[in-house]
Amino acid sequence: MRLQECLDNNRAYMIAEMSANHGHSIENAYKIVEAAAAAGADCVKVQTYTADTITIDSDAPAFQIHGGLWDGYKLYDLYKDAYTPWEWMEPIKNKCEECGVDFLSSPFDPTAVEYLENIGIEGYKIASFEMIDIPLVRLIASKGKPIIMSAGMASEEEIREALDACYSQGNKNVVVLKCCNVYPTVSSDLNLLTIPDMKNKFGIPIGLSDHSMGYAAAVGAAALGAQVIEKHFCLSRQLKTADSAFSMEPDEFKAMVEAVHQVQTALGTVHYGPTDNELSSGEYTDRRSLFVVEDIKKGEPFTAQNVRSIRPNTGLKPKHYDEILGKTANQDIKRGTPLAFDLINM
Repeated sequence: MRLQECLDNNRAYMIAEMSANHGHSIENAYKIVEAAAAAGADCVKVQTYTADTITIDSDAPAFQIHGGLWDGYKLYDLYKDAYTPWEWMEPIKNKCEECGVDFLSSPFDPTAVEYLENIGIEGYKIASFEMIDIPLVRLIASKGKPIIMSAGMASEEEIREALDACYSQGNKNVVVLKCCNVYPTVSSDLNLLTIPDMKNKFGIPIGLSDHSMGYAAAVGAAALGAQVIEKHFCLSRQLKTADSAFSMEPDEFKAMVEAVHQVQTALGTVHYGPTDNELSSGEYTDRRSLFVVEDIKKGEPFTAQNVRSIRPNTGLKPKHYDEILGKTANQDIKRGTPLAFDLINM
C-alpha cells in the first residue's frame, strides 16, 4: 500500500470514495478508478455490504429516514440502491492495481471481512457508524492489515474503545479520520481544530473524511496536520446516484490534491532566518544596512546627515546606528561606502 510511504514522507494520502457513484454500472466503476488515478488519488475505496447484511427489510419507524439528503427512504431500500455488487470487488481491485492506486473497502459485517480476505485486500476502512461495533473492529484488526477508521459522531471514549480493540489484536497500524456525518457537511460542523487535538491525545496519524462541498476543508485539515484525506468521487454530479450530490468531479479532486500537497510543502519545518532560495536569489541583499551617504574626511564625526540606513545589506546592521553617531572616521570615506567597524574610531 501507498499509505505508509505517504505517512513517512509527510504527503497526504488521498482517498477517492466511489460509494454508489458507479450507478450500478461496472464500466462506470472502472472509469471512476481511471479518473481518480489521473486526478492524483492514492486510493479508491468502495463499501462491501448488501441491504441484508447491513439492516433488515422493515417498515417500522426506526427504519425510516427523516430529513437530509435521503429523506423518505427506508434504510433497506437506500442500501439496496447504493450497494456495490460483491462480484465486482476483485475486478475493481484489479483495475486499481492496473492504474497504480490502492484498493480499500469498508466491510460492514463478518461475512464481508471474510470475502475481502479471500480476494487479497491489503487494508481496511472502517466507517463511522461501524467503529462502535467493537466485535467487528476487533475482527478486522485481527487480520493484521492497515486500518483507516472514520470517527464521525464518536466521543473521545468511543474512539479509545475502538483503538483498544485494534491494539488488543496486536494491530497498531491505525489512522483515525475526523468526520462529520451530515451530507453535505456545512462548515460550522467541521470543527477542524479537533485534528491536532486528536493527534496529541491518541498519538497516531489523523486525517479527515470530508463530506463538505469544495476542498477548503481538506486544505485546512492538511494545514492542521491531517495525513489522510477522503472525499467522495464521481464522474459527474449530473449522473445522479445516492451520493453524487456531495461528491467531487475529477477536475475538482485534482485541484484538491494539488492544493493539499502545496500546503503540506508550505508547512515545511520550523525555520528562522533566510532560506537557501532567499540567499541564492539575491533578495537577502535588499535588507537595510548603514551606509556613508556623504564624503567624510578622516577625523570627522558620523552624523544623521552623512550616515543612513538604506538598502542593500552590505554595511553594519541598523541596530548599530545610535552607537556610531558622534564617533569619528579613522580614514577618508567616500559616499556609497558600506559602514564597517574598521572605519570607525571606537
